[in-house]
This record gives sequence, C-alpha cells and structure tokens, in this order.
Amino acid sequence: MFDNLTDKLDKALHVLKGHGSITEVNVAETLKEVRRALLDADVNFKTAKNFTNTVKEKALGQNVLSSLKPGQLMVKLVKDELTELMGGETEGIDLSGSPSIILMSGLQGSGKTTFSGKLAKYLKSKKTKKPLLVACDVYRPAAINQLHVVGEQIGVEVYSEEGNMDPVAISQNAIAHAKQQGHNVVIVDTAGRLAVDEQMMTEIANIHNAIQPNETLFVVDSMTGQDAVNTAKAFNDRLDFDGVVLTKLDGDTRGGAAISIKSVVNKPIKFIGTGEKMDAIDVFHPSRMADRILGMGDVVSLVERAQEQFDEQEARKLQKKIAKNQFGFDDFMSQIQQVKKMGSMKDLLGMIPGAGKALKGVDIDDDAFQGIEAIIQSMTPEERSTPSVINGSRKKRIAKGSGTSVQEVNQLLKQFNQMSKMMKMMQGGGGRKMMQMMKNMR
Repeated sequence: MFDNLTDKLDKALHVLKGHGSITEVNVAETLKEVRRALLDADVNFKTAKNFTNTVKEKALGQNVLSSLKPGQLMVKLVKDELTELMGGETEGIDLSGSPSIILMSGLQGSGKTTFSGKLAKYLKSKKTKKPLLVACDVYRPAAINQLHVVGEQIGVEVYSEEGNMDPVAISQNAIAHAKQQGHNVVIVDTAGRLAVDEQMMTEIANIHNAIQPNETLFVVDSMTGQDAVNTAKAFNDRLDFDGVVLTKLDGDTRGGAAISIKSVVNKPIKFIGTGEKMDAIDVFHPSRMADRILGMGDVVSLVERAQEQFDEQEARKLQKKIAKNQFGFDDFMSQIQQVKKMGSMKDLLGMIPGAGKALKGVDIDDDAFQGIEAIIQSMTPEERSTPSVINGSRKKRIAKGSGTSVQEVNQLLKQFNQMSKMMKMMQGGGGRKMMQMMKNMR
C-alpha cells in the first residue's frame, strides 16, 4: 500500500531527518520534492500545492529551523498536515434508524457488490447487527447471483425479486421485508453507472429519495487514481453522499485518490478494502494512514487486529500447557490459524514500523505458513503432542509426506524448541535469561 509514495517521501525528507544544518532553502527544496512525490502518486495538483504551501508556512511559523530537532519536527508537520488532508478525524457510520439503511453507489467494476458483503459481515460480527443485503442491480443478472453467493458465504440473507426491473420498488419492498423479519440494517447494492449517464443518475437519485438512507456511500476503485476523485465529485453533485469507500487499496495503487478525495469533495473516507477476502475491510483512520504513508507503520491497527482474534479461554488453556511443559504442535498450529485470521502477511508486516522499507521488493506470499502447516499435518498425533519422539527416520517420513526436506523439518523443530523455551521463561518471569537466549539466536 503506497510503497512508491512512501519511498519518495522518505527520500524527500531524508535531508531534514539528518543532523545537518537546516535552512529555509533546503526546507523549500525538500517541500518541492514532497510536492513532486504527491503529484507522482496522482494527487490533485491544487491539493499538492496547497499542502506544501501550508507545511512551509507552519514550519517557518513554528521556528522549525531553530528548534532542537528540526528534522523530526518537520516530519511531524508533514504527518499532521497529511492527516488533516485525509479528513483529520475518523468518521463512523450512521447506524441510527430502524432499520438503518445504507445505499451503495459507484461506477461499474468499483467493487460495490463485494464491498456490500464485506460491510454486512463487518456489521454482523463486530457490531452485532442483523443485516439484509438487497440486490438492486437489475441490469446485470450475474450481480444478483454474485450477491447471493456472497450472502451465503457470510451467512447473511439476500433480498431479490425475479422479473422485477424497478430498483426503486425492490428497495422499498426490501425495507418492508427487513422490518417484518427483524433486520436492523439494510444494505442496498445498486447497479454501476457513469456520472454522464443521465437516465442512470436519475434512477439512483430516485432510489435515494424513495428510501431516505441513513448513509449513502460512494464506492471507488483506488487504482483509478485522479479519475476516481473527478468521478466522486460528479456523483456528489447529484447524490450528496455521506462518505467514500476506497476499494483495492492492496493493489499497485499510487494512493492519490486516498489523499486528495476528501479535499476535493469534502466528504470523509469511511472504509477501505484491503484484499479479496470478506474480512478485508478496515475503518479508515486518517492519522494511521498518514503514519503508514510516511513509513512509520500502524501499530495501533496491528494490536486491534490481534485483540480481535484473541481468545481469553484458549489463552488460559495455553498458559496451563506451557506451565506443565505440554505445549505441542497442535497448539502451535492454532496460533498460526489466529495469525492468518488477522489478514494478509504483507499488510500485517506493513503495520510494523520500518518493516515496509526493510522488505521493499520482497514478495510476501499469503501462503507463507503453507510449508509449516504441511509438516505439522504430516506428523502423527503422538509426534504433535510430544515432539521429542521425532527421530531421524520419523523426520524422513514427515519430510516425504509434506513434500519438504529433512532440513526444513529440522529447522521447524529447532524454531519450535526455541519458542517453547521462550514461552516457559516468560511464564517463570525469567526476563534476563530470555534476553540472553534471544541474543544467542541472532
């Protein structure tokens, strides 16, 4: 996410991050490079120019040049201004109303149907809501089928009407159905449309007027860059939507849409799509995104994701096993499954400060645990619960069964033993011993 922009901003701010003398001249030069980096990322020209002018004014106004750590202060100013540019505060979704009605709008292929499913799953699992998905794309039969497949996948009911070509009537009937069936959120998925298609724009305006949604969201493919911002403006002029959803942020996106859409349409980004899986949805936090763009990571989001997957009961069981020296490969496997639920490995590593830069150009596969899982699955129940029984001949059998080498099996066993020792030390409070062990592992 934003790899190129992060790299260019890092180079632009490199001079100021050092301890050399900082002058008004090299501040101006640095900000010129920052503006160039923003323009390369497809940020609106006016937005990029205003951004660097504001940072320069604040820098000179706050006496950055004469401060104790001018470089750090300058980076903080860029970060704060970037946060402000993307909306400043995190904007929630309006779930008032009985039921709450959410209308999805956007171009064809922007990811509305998939995102509708992601939002339904998010509201069901994290907000304990009972959502209803409504298929109002009457022009593309595959869209109705797709929504039904998505609904089945996430365990959410989908409302559709065969043969009815009136999306206004379908949406109204769906709301009546939701009230009868006790659904407290209705998500209306509409057909993709071009802002220049007057007939289609009138249709979505009619749906909007008929159902009076609590939230109208504009879904936009972030990979379309500056075009996404222009389209958002055209839609907003007609619909006056409440917020923006940026999809496909995990792709090779330059990030311009995320940075300039708020300043152009003055509507907040509420959610981002970060992958193909149904749980690849995040609430948009401007300050956290600014941190990531500047290569500072996003530890808060990482901790939040870990907490979501944390099972207190399982943790207690694990604690007892570690204390009794009974931690086995089955427990190790369940820990791997919890990490996998947190999201793609590349995304998770991008949240660790400095990791993105260190791993630049490294292709991190989401199946990073595949080899480990194959090795563990090739073990017998006895071997998984008591790894000490694994001898030379067993290693050969495990390697053959998992399609790996004996060397890889040995490596996993070594890592498992080291981890078990660390866990045992943490239980016993042996912090100093653990530090020494970590030094030896380097």
